Amino acid sequence: MRWIRAAGRGLLVLAVVLTGYVASGARADEAAGGGRGPLTLATAGDLTGYLGPLLDGWNRTHPGERVTLVELPDSADETHAQMTTDLRGGDRGRFDVLNIDVNWTSEFAAAGWIRPLPPGRFPLKSFLPPVVDTATYDGRLYAVPYVTNAGLLLYRKDVLAAEGVPAPRTWAELAHDARTIAPRHGLDGYAGQFLPYEGLTVNAAEAVYSAGGSILGDEGARVTVNSAAAREGIGFLARGVREGWIPKRALTYKEEESRRAFQDGRLLFLRNWPYAYVAASAPGSKVAGKVGAVPLPGPDGPGTSVLGGSSLAVTTHARHPDSAARLIAYLTGERVQREVLTRGALPPVRASLYDDPSLVRKFPYLPTLRQSVLSAVPRPKSPHYDQVSLVVQAVVHDALTGRQTPGSAVRRLARELAAVSHR
Repeated sequence: MRWIRAAGRGLLVLAVVLTGYVASGARADEAAGGGRGPLTLATAGDLTGYLGPLLDGWNRTHPGERVTLVELPDSADETHAQMTTDLRGGDRGRFDVLNIDVNWTSEFAAAGWIRPLPPGRFPLKSFLPPVVDTATYDGRLYAVPYVTNAGLLLYRKDVLAAEGVPAPRTWAELAHDARTIAPRHGLDGYAGQFLPYEGLTVNAAEAVYSAGGSILGDEGARVTVNSAAAREGIGFLARGVREGWIPKRALTYKEEESRRAFQDGRLLFLRNWPYAYVAASAPGSKVAGKVGAVPLPGPDGPGTSVLGGSSLAVTTHARHPDSAARLIAYLTGERVQREVLTRGALPPVRASLYDDPSLVRKFPYLPTLRQSVLSAVPRPKSPHYDQVSLVVQAVVHDALTGRQTPGSAVRRLARELAAVSHR
């Protein structure tokens, strides 16, 4: 199986198998075919390798609604740039359906690039509740969640078992074990994704949220980061680097670098997405059979993860919006969502799949992931999200490298985010 880079922006992939069609949500009055016809679906590149065949299956059974796949670059930044360039083209745009990162919804909706969708058309009540919030803007549904994600704390269960200690539930336990147990076993203590890129925004937001704080409110109109909770969250990470239980090399880690460090047996604890658990547990991994997963710790107990994943949106200039909605309803149906998990190892949005005994046997992290998703929250919502993320990355990285204290970093964040919000 070819593993996909699971960016902190969330998973920008479609990994499904279409073997038939159930017109989930289709209305009888649409049988005449109004708004139906061919579609173009845009998604990031580096797919699982079977998206082409699965769309061939859709096209065979829907000859009048054929889907053409357009694969954009692997880089989330480049995918975003190409999508927005196309969307700014208005009626000249090529794309009808977009597979967008969950944190792009507000930007695309505020710009008028994607159309609001009727909630009753899609099986939203069957989804894990928090994921629906990632697809809304200003109280309206602008996309349909397709793949979700939440951060987990991976740990070496063989090492903790040898020491006779449970997996950490609090920041204090994590710091103690990373500082004392890891060196005894020749390991680095703890890592996340601390290079200045979207992954650092995710890690910083999780630390702030876990401490009970927030970054923005009112769809980005209000800056809320200047708080004791934000200082505590950023201070926790900065202290880890200063004290050494977060190694300095972790300041260069993205998802894959951190996943390799853990999978190669160099880390005791790792914050990452569930794909890293699957990869580290696969045959050939140096830590296969030695990996455990728990929710991210917080100051006094389990913390708060940021929601990742991707959603499906219909562009305002879509040629055949009814066909677009029919395709989205199918892709979020239970049968296809099961394939998302079993064939793509991607976290589905359908709640029932997390309790399926056969799936839990194959993917033992599912109950933990469900718990993490249910307590997770979206990244800060803002029509200027890209600028917000750049500010968070730059300021928090300065705090981690010791160029600013956590207190001064939070005050700087408040100033710079206020400037972004008032553009």
